[in-house]
Amino acid sequence: MRILVLGGYGAVGRPLVAELRRAGDTVVVAGRDPARADIAVDLTDPGLHSYRRAVEGIDVVVNAAGVEDPRLAEQAAACGAAFADITASTEYVALLEKSMPDRPVIVSVGLAPGLTNLLAAAVHARSPEPIDIAVLLGAGEPHGVAATDWTYRLLGRTFRSGGERVRNYTRPRVFTLPGHGRRRLVRADFSDQHVLTRDLGVRVRTHFALDSRVATAALALATWIPGAAAMPRGLPMPGADEWIVLARTPSGHLAWARGRGQSRATALLTVAAIRASVDLAPGVHHLHNVLTLADLSSIPDLEIGTSPVAVP
Repeated sequence: MRILVLGGYGAVGRPLVAELRRAGDTVVVAGRDPARADIAVDLTDPGLHSYRRAVEGIDVVVNAAGVEDPRLAEQAAACGAAFADITASTEYVALLEKSMPDRPVIVSVGLAPGLTNLLAAAVHARSPEPIDIAVLLGAGEPHGVAATDWTYRLLGRTFRSGGERVRNYTRPRVFTLPGHGRRRLVRADFSDQHVLTRDLGVRVRTHFALDSRVATAALALATWIPGAAAMPRGLPMPGADEWIVLARTPSGHLAWARGRGQSRATALLTVAAIRASVDLAPGVHHLHNVLTLADLSSIPDLEIGTSPVAVP
């Protein structure tokens, strides 16, 4: 396949491009920096002129640039290309869902949303109950600009869940996480919970923490400080690069996955989504509409479980 990767030199883009090229795909790296990109593309251009030229002759466009513009998917479709986006933004996903693309658009392709969707679908298949999702990410891993900005942007903001407004990084809940023991996680506006609540017909809530308890507590405090969302990005945080995501029901059904390196895992999941996009019908698809946990068995260094394991 001929694949255009927007932001192909970023934290997720680099391992994504490397994996696709290793598999024999023709990959074109696009971005504003001509020194790092194969082709210069300015996604801030109101007319998207350079993007329109770049997408000609492409089979799949992957948006790893963090730019949330539904016109990217629309223009890809107009040129006959499928489109995949690694966004976690609730508002942007909703805009994409309202579009009417005549080519496949696949979203929810990372860890959260993405892998969390597959875990939730797996436990729902065993028992159709409300689901709580846990997302614990390594604070010590260098994250991309878009991911870091998204985390800070949630500070002080609220979102609708179950008919009420919920402030991000509040309402702590305790989870027992394989490899991490009992951890207190807080609510966060990941798009997976909204899509899954609709698609599965049960209440789904997503909870978030960093592996550093100090960093998680800092987010929970900062969310009450006016203007905290504008604080400087890139402040060093203690932590490692381990991550784990988990879905559980009140009756005890659960499924979890863990690994190291959030960016690399996101890249490998995106590759799986790209492969699946070839056979998809036109329209917007989420990962749980396309793949199951069983389809991820070939992803290296990804551990998946459906029962509790010993914890420290």
